[in-house]
Amino acid sequence: MTPPPCPADTPFMTEGKHRPSRWLITCDHATNRVPPWVNGGDLGIAAADMARHIAFDVGARGLASALAARLGAPMIASDFSRLVIDPNRGEDDPTLLMRLYDGTVIPANRHADTAERERRLERLYRPYHRELARLAAAHPARAICAIHSFTPQLRGRPPRPWLVGILYSHRDERLGPAMVRACRAQGWVTGDNQPYSGHLQGDSIDSHALAHGRPNLLIEVRNDLIRTPQGQGEWAERLAPVLEQVLANSGL
Repeated sequence: MTPPPCPADTPFMTEGKHRPSRWLITCDHATNRVPPWVNGGDLGIAAADMARHIAFDVGARGLASALAARLGAPMIASDFSRLVIDPNRGEDDPTLLMRLYDGTVIPANRHADTAERERRLERLYRPYHRELARLAAAHPARAICAIHSFTPQLRGRPPRPWLVGILYSHRDERLGPAMVRACRAQGWVTGDNQPYSGHLQGDSIDSHALAHGRPNLLIEVRNDLIRTPQGQGEWAERLAPVLEQVLANSGL
């Protein structure tokens, strides 16, 4: 089932706020929406570019929604394109507002000044993180699972072999390595801190999990596997029991 649209005046959506699970499922790059007050709702790039991974994590929102429902967990998702401002970056990160991504120039960001950056932070980024922080604190033993997706191949790069990637910081390895092993035991080609490093200063996991000692994982699923509601549902069914078992086995 396709998740309902987010309210137009809210930079995030939530589901199941009062569900009892320890897990909080997050989706930082859920949509490719450009608010109308940002360059008239158009970043100046082709529709085909707005439909690919540079603008949002394809399939991640549907997977996050289905996984949260399967776990009985709350879920929060952004409702603005990562190209408008990236909620999975610290406020001082130079890639917070991208001007070039995977070979595509972002015209509406090219000359965005400090005032425009602050406007996007105040109207989009900060409200999202305030609500994420509230949901994270709502359970005394909260664990956070961030859902992302990755493209099978970046332009000019080799194909990526993984079905899923499990990302975690060197500052907290309580769940990550065990999740890698558990996924591989399912027969899935699983990246261990691949296709990206699992630690980024000031990112969502750093801010809402590491800084508070909360158990955490970041799961990347290859986006061709979850483009459809069917694929999203199938991967939610596969991942949910593995997540539950890894957390239970950790004794945390």
